[in-house]
Amino acid sequence: MLTTSHDRQEIQIAHSPDSDDAFMFYGLATGKVKVPGYKFTHTLIDIETLNHRAVKDAFYDVTAISFHAYPYLQHSYALMNCGSSMGEGYGPILVSTRKFALADIPKLRIAVPGTLTTAYLTLKLFCPDIQTTVIDFDKIIPAVAAGEFDAGLLIHEGQLTYGNDGLQKILDLGQWWRTETNLPLPLGGNAIKRALGPESMVVTTHAVRDSIQYSLENRDQALEYAMQFARDLDPNLANRYVGMYVNERSIDLGEDGREAIRRILALGYERGIIPIEAKVDFIL
Repeated sequence: MLTTSHDRQEIQIAHSPDSDDAFMFYGLATGKVKVPGYKFTHTLIDIETLNHRAVKDAFYDVTAISFHAYPYLQHSYALMNCGSSMGEGYGPILVSTRKFALADIPKLRIAVPGTLTTAYLTLKLFCPDIQTTVIDFDKIIPAVAAGEFDAGLLIHEGQLTYGNDGLQKILDLGQWWRTETNLPLPLGGNAIKRALGPESMVVTTHAVRDSIQYSLENRDQALEYAMQFARDLDPNLANRYVGMYVNERSIDLGEDGREAIRRILALGYERGIIPIEAKVDFIL
């Protein structure tokens, strides 16, 4: 919602409380990165809620989204060329209490963190007939460990901690996607409201890019800030997780990164998973 405050344009930013998102916004959230004439406010909400809110009412000026959600909100938002999380041959994983062959996956009862997540889209591309139930992402590991589901689809830091609960990996969707396309797996990014106008869209995108650059150059401080939101994750694992999803690709998607986003959304449309054809445009 665009407002002004003491002759400054206020930009409302919403992102998830995950350690990688918090790390990226450290510079802006703490005032280390400033933009004359602009004020940035921050709201932290889980990603699936942000997906649905962006689709419903386009409330925030900048919002983190799963790329799967983009076709549903493309009339209101464009994508930033910065701030994305990409799996470079790794990504969301399917886990279980016991080993299953890939051929068994269509028969399994699988808990997933939301139907607008890119993890869900990728799983449906892998196996269109899969049986899924949506539960909160942080309840998937205990639910699978308790035998309530045959398997669970993990996003966020659970990709590193599942072994602590006696679970094992069945499938890494980032590996599968790399084998299929030779592209990184696009998971989430930042969308910026078109109603801001071209100038503010560019200025804000550059501010987010500068925030990510600042965080990478001041890694220890940014990681300490992000640890507030890391759900009791061990600092070493948090550092590893941030390294997986915040890197040079987060500063600039690159042509193959932009192609990966176009490709996964096009495949989702062609295969009937996404009912709307994506018209992807980026603010560079």
